[in-house]
Amino acid sequence: MSGLLLRLAGPLQSWGERSAFTPVRDSAAFPTRSGLIGMFCAAHGRGRDEEGLARYEGLEFTVRIDRPGVRLIDYHTVGGGRPKHLTAATSGGDHKGDAVITRRHYLADAVFIVAVAGPDDEIARIAAALDQPYWAPYLGRRSCLPDEPFLLCASVDDPVRELMERVPLSVHEADDQHRPPETTGVSVDFLWEKYHRDQLPDGAVTLTANDVPVSFAQHSRSHGKRLLYRTTEQLPEALRSDQATLHQRLISYAKEEDA
Repeated sequence: MSGLLLRLAGPLQSWGERSAFTPVRDSAAFPTRSGLIGMFCAAHGRGRDEEGLARYEGLEFTVRIDRPGVRLIDYHTVGGGRPKHLTAATSGGDHKGDAVITRRHYLADAVFIVAVAGPDDEIARIAAALDQPYWAPYLGRRSCLPDEPFLLCASVDDPVRELMERVPLSVHEADDQHRPPETTGVSVDFLWEKYHRDQLPDGAVTLTANDVPVSFAQHSRSHGKRLLYRTTEQLPEALRSDQATLHQRLISYAKEEDA
């Protein structure tokens, strides 16, 4: 078993969990398993109707929430002000002539560091595809492009330990203003598929997410459920970075891991 590390950051992210072709396009508060595996499939050039999702079942995701982001709702209209035959089509293929209204949810200014663990050959295959993707990766929607560095580390023996001890942490100055003066270390939320310590700490929260991809087919998408554990972990103070030094520290970390 080995792993890789992704940094999911950008102006906007959107990780749909419950909605599909409905007027309200929601977003989960964290990167979904479906969204991450869909990113890998796109990097490999796999179409939506292709089979082969079973090969990703052995992957384990751990998410460090550097910044949860701020929820933003964008009001959209599609097809208004055009001749009827040029407006958006219904599922039956007809054209009503009216504008389609949607409200799309985004996470603004969010930052997630994701550890992906799995069999060595599968991790190597995914890392190679992400390094030279067939279709460019995006953060849930095509309009949501990731910041660099994106692939922080292509291969590491213990990716969760990297999250806990080595990957630089981005913290807003506003977060520091509300930090008690006697606090040591940095309190950071994590989402685990499998908790990597002896027992869950007091205050851990169990979540259910309906985001395990069964099929990405255009007209028959389906997903299963999984359990997640949300905890707050104390990380070393040395990982804290201000905005002036964060980017360079991330680049230095990525280069060091590639060396």
